[in-house]
Amino acid sequence: MIAATLAMQAAQVEPLPEAVDAATSNLPAAPTGPVQLDGGFNYLDLVLHASIPVQLVMLLLIAASIASWVIIFRKKKVLDRADREAESFEERFWSGTELTRLYAGASERNREVGGMEAIFESGFREYSRQRRVVDSRMQLEAAQRGMRVATARELDGLERNLEFLANVGSIAPYVGLFGTVWGIMISFHSLANMQEATIATVAPGISEALIATAMGLFAAIPAVWAYNRFATKVERIAVRYDAFSEEFASILERQSGQE
Repeated sequence: MIAATLAMQAAQVEPLPEAVDAATSNLPAAPTGPVQLDGGFNYLDLVLHASIPVQLVMLLLIAASIASWVIIFRKKKVLDRADREAESFEERFWSGTELTRLYAGASERNREVGGMEAIFESGFREYSRQRRVVDSRMQLEAAQRGMRVATARELDGLERNLEFLANVGSIAPYVGLFGTVWGIMISFHSLANMQEATIATVAPGISEALIATAMGLFAAIPAVWAYNRFATKVERIAVRYDAFSEEFASILERQSGQE
């Protein structure tokens, strides 16, 4: 009697094979390939949905980046032209042309001179003004003084706006980091009103904040590269100007000695 009762209970507990198959067929099939996300990574949405301080930081970095690229293209054009003008004038200077003819060509009206030719024009003008001075040393010092003033003026024009590139290269990463810190702070502060926090809750805010750091690096890296390159090129041009001034002063010294 007891054995019969136990057998009936076991029969009631054990599921039927048909029921097991039906329950299994209702389960979703496991993915066999790579999982595809429904939405892509939209940078514009990250920027538009960022907080107001982070958006201001991004706007400031974009403006600094645009200004840097404008200066980079203009400065490259100016420095390349200074190299070409110096090379062209050196060829004419060392070709044996008389100094008076070179000075007449440099001091023509309605003609702007710059670079090495402006240094020559300034030095020879001061030298010509002091022809009545008996002391040849004073005459040579006046020419050297005029060339130093002209050299300083030309180098000042070549170095203009380079400090802006240096400032962007050094400050932009910190400005972007400020935007990142502010955005992360806002993201974590919003978790105080949530009962359950997950990575999906804070991920959008952190992504928006990290865009500011990326923009800071995007603005800083070209500015630093351009500043180092242009500063080196200006230094080379300055050495070239100084060498020409010394050689021209030697020629004037010999000429004044002959007179």
